[in-house]
Amino acid sequence: MFKIGYRTVKTAVGAAAALFLAQALDLQFYSSAGILVILCVQNTKRKSLKVSLHRLGACLLSIVFSFVVFETIGYHALAIGLLILLFIPTAVMLRMEEGIVTSSVIVMHIYSLKTVTWPIVWNEVCILIIGIGIALLVNLYMPSVERELKRYQQLVEEYFKLLLHEMAVYLRSRESDWDGKEMIEAHELLHQAKALAFQKLENQFTREDDYYYRYFTMRIRQFEILERVMPLVASLSWTYEQSEMVAKFIESVGAAVRPESTGLISLQYLHELREQFRVMPLPTTREEFETRAMLLQLLSEMEQYLIIKSEFKGKHTYIQSV
Repeated sequence: MFKIGYRTVKTAVGAAAALFLAQALDLQFYSSAGILVILCVQNTKRKSLKVSLHRLGACLLSIVFSFVVFETIGYHALAIGLLILLFIPTAVMLRMEEGIVTSSVIVMHIYSLKTVTWPIVWNEVCILIIGIGIALLVNLYMPSVERELKRYQQLVEEYFKLLLHEMAVYLRSRESDWDGKEMIEAHELLHQAKALAFQKLENQFTREDDYYYRYFTMRIRQFEILERVMPLVASLSWTYEQSEMVAKFIESVGAAVRPESTGLISLQYLHELREQFRVMPLPTTREEFETRAMLLQLLSEMEQYLIIKSEFKGKHTYIQSV
């Protein structure tokens, strides 16, 4: 389906404005201002600013190289080759790779004029200021993704509740018709959410409001534990009293999945459960011993799961502490 994104609209408006302004000022090679806008408008404010500064620095550097090389050995093809041979490694060393293409355009402008004078340099600088300045200006607008991030958060928590519920069901009955597809869906959803949260972060010039990025990073760490735990649960082939106790605990963890939960109550529950295991009679059969050992391993994994949440600072708590 034909669709025009907001970045395309911004690029079109910015390029047209840059061309109009450069042409109105009667600048030579005014079309380059529009090209700069196209190259500098990026997906995020931070990236756009970074790319723009690199292009500006590389272009100014290319003017210096052009003056030195052309005025030393003349305006011919060999000089172009030598200039590129010297300029590109220098730009890469200075981490200005994004500006190499733009700088090459300026080099060709100077080469076609066969001289380097202050008016020519000023003309190129004006083109840079107009193109980069308008690109940064149009990139100030970024649509809010707050609602989308909240939706992702709700979906992630629903998946976590479901996964924990299915674990509890299997611990109780050793039977389940669950096909596990939600594990794959949750994995994809988490990484999509983190990418969107990172995009939001990159559209801020301060990192104080990084709640969603930290939140989805935390959930990914927890999900990695659930991925380890699922095969462990599936390997349990016997049901004992302790299995029911652990199932009840995991159900309580699932019920407590929400953004504001600290996990501390569940951690206390886990410690009490361990103490109950400690005072219970020792296993009498090999199967019971193996099951008890796997259940204790399961509790250790769940403890790490809860510690990750307990260390997570919520939105308001974090803002007050910075």
